[in-house]
Amino acid sequence: MSGRTVYDKLWDSHLVKQNADGSALIYIDRHILHEVTSPQAFEGLRMAGRKPWRLDTNVATPDHNISTDPSERAAGVEGIPDHTSRIQVQTLDDNCEHFGIKEFKMNEMGQGIVHVMGPELGATMPGFTVVCGDSHTATHGALACLAHGIGTSEVEHVLASQCLVTQKMKNMRVAVDGTLGVGVTPKDIALAIIGEIGTAGGNGHAIEFAGSVFRDMSIEGRMTVCNMAIEAGARVGLVAVDKKTIDYCRGRQFVPEGEMFEKAAEYWRTLVSDEDAVFDAEVRLNAQDIAPQVTWGTSPEMVVPVTSVIPKAEDQTDLGKQKGIQRALEYMGLEGGAPITSVDVDRVFIGSCTNSRIEDMRAAAAVVKGHKVASSVKQALVVPGSQMVKVQAEAEGLDKVFIEAGLDWREPGCSMCLAMNADKLGAGEHCASTSNRNFEGRQGSGGRTHLMSPAMAAAAAIAGHIVDVREFAGDRL
Repeated sequence: MSGRTVYDKLWDSHLVKQNADGSALIYIDRHILHEVTSPQAFEGLRMAGRKPWRLDTNVATPDHNISTDPSERAAGVEGIPDHTSRIQVQTLDDNCEHFGIKEFKMNEMGQGIVHVMGPELGATMPGFTVVCGDSHTATHGALACLAHGIGTSEVEHVLASQCLVTQKMKNMRVAVDGTLGVGVTPKDIALAIIGEIGTAGGNGHAIEFAGSVFRDMSIEGRMTVCNMAIEAGARVGLVAVDKKTIDYCRGRQFVPEGEMFEKAAEYWRTLVSDEDAVFDAEVRLNAQDIAPQVTWGTSPEMVVPVTSVIPKAEDQTDLGKQKGIQRALEYMGLEGGAPITSVDVDRVFIGSCTNSRIEDMRAAAAVVKGHKVASSVKQALVVPGSQMVKVQAEAEGLDKVFIEAGLDWREPGCSMCLAMNADKLGAGEHCASTSNRNFEGRQGSGGRTHLMSPAMAAAAAIAGHIVDVREFAGDRL
């Protein structure tokens, strides 16, 4: 019998029942709730006369609909400008109070984007199964968790039973080895992987990210890559436990202390794939081949190195790909064959569950320090992923660096990642974005999104167009 992968071990340790039709029931250790997918679930509990099975496994926070404008946030829930958004946030508060679920409310310490606050509070720990009504729950896999998004009906099911009906996935290993060049970040690695395998490349798989690059990477960087696993078609992305994982968890709010921590860490160290583990698919990339990446189209797989040009539809022999490229070019208002660095940006967004951690804030601040946002840029937002990130960034003086350069320093939330709050793109506007999706209308109706790293977005804010950060700020990287 062959060895087991990390995913196999996580699955086996949480399997409650395996059915003959391939479906299975697994136990859920941590359920994270927010205001968008929870209202219907809580209402379902009420209608059925049920209560959550285990209160202590649930934690909640608002993130998608809240305002990030400091003046609006100062007014609390009533300061949220959109009526529907205001109702959703208030409903989360009311539901958590009614059912007795721990919530980190809008302006409380601990509040933040679900995939930022969960790990930093220690609500996410190695070996856990973690679910949330949000597709980017794969982020938590950076701590060797089996973590993925669920739908609204599943949110209710997990609340009521602490279990989830699902199916086991196949195993894929994506290994990146070698030494990364200057200015190449975890976001660039994630985009390069998606560019290599496509947005359907990981369909039906749990991806384990392996190789020297991930061993050397920080836990925050691993979160960025696991966050983007969903954009590669996978539902799960994860990294095996190592010393960095254990050190990251130590001392966090929800994590046990003393002897209990040492016992937990002893188990966590087993969460590595066995040497003879068999993967259903394997992908290998060389770190030296990866340059800073930028998306040009309307899918994360429509990505090129910053040194390259925008693809031409006519260069494709496949008719379907030709049509796809042509449609994307038309929506984006771009011309095939032009350098990607020729694209002017109207707005810049540094934030989201992909790139709003302290590491990201530092990288962006290093690039803009001593510069000013280009006059052609209408708005440049910097949105920390949580109250804890905000406090730490301000303690380091990063907020002052951003403000002096002309960027807006905001309150924690999802912000311009998606058009679900007041931060939106206008039709036809190009945005240098550190988010995870560049779909049509994702950041606002008719908005045009270019995904890139925080350092690249910061450089674009100063230059007024997409620019190679290595040339723009090489001495700061």
